[in-house]
Amino acid sequence: MTYEELIPVIRRLAIEAGSKIMEIYNSDDFDVKVKSDDSPVTAADEAADALISAGLRAAFPDVLLVTEEQADSHKAQGDTFLIVDPLDGTKEFIHRRGDFTVNIALVEQGVPTRGVVYAPARERMFFTLADGSAVEETGAFDPAVIGATSPIRVASSDNSALMVVASKSHRDQATEDYINKYSVKDSKSAGSSLKFCLVATGEADIYPRVGRTMEWDTAAGHAVLSGAGGKVVRFDDHSPLIYGKDGYANPFFIAYAPDVELKEA
Repeated sequence: MTYEELIPVIRRLAIEAGSKIMEIYNSDDFDVKVKSDDSPVTAADEAADALISAGLRAAFPDVLLVTEEQADSHKAQGDTFLIVDPLDGTKEFIHRRGDFTVNIALVEQGVPTRGVVYAPARERMFFTLADGSAVEETGAFDPAVIGATSPIRVASSDNSALMVVASKSHRDQATEDYINKYSVKDSKSAGSSLKFCLVATGEADIYPRVGRTMEWDTAAGHAVLSGAGGKVVRFDDHSPLIYGKDGYANPFFIAYAPDVELKEA
């Protein structure tokens, strides 16, 4: 598998999964189930997962696949793997707030190196090119043909007037306390991995996450942000956030543009 082979496939699968998700999103009603960890899951999660998993296994049968909706895949370990969250932001989907994404990423030696984040209800798509740089695509999102793209780059941050983005569904007092350590010009809320992409495009300077996430929630957004010149570090000691951890659970973290002067936790 080369990066040149990978990118068109993960982009196409994200768009196809997004179309399936939007069919269900725009229907009159859909069932919501609760998984063993008390998180919600819908028919859209399951349909998108089935589509993406089949596509990745057909294209790259020798690459380890980890996906949120297949618990057996969580037991696998390897240095190189594809990791998928077929519908990140299920709560946003259920409440029809639009801030949900399809996420597919490649992790190599603990680092998300390539990825795609597609927000079908927002009609925004971000992905890394074969060379690792990040772009935003605009247009019709034809699965077969990459449309017009624009390079994206993190902001040159002004530490006296930072733009902060935080979780829409998980913004708590611990998050507010940390944000208050900075000189904040404004803050916004967003769901799912869109928060990484807002930092990647320079629409925000910093995204602190003081709450539970899994690697499939963050890997694609992390790859896009890295491709745009941004960084993701652990909240506690500011060391790089690594992947392939046992159980695929993340510590708290901070995603940011490098000009931001990070505060201690």
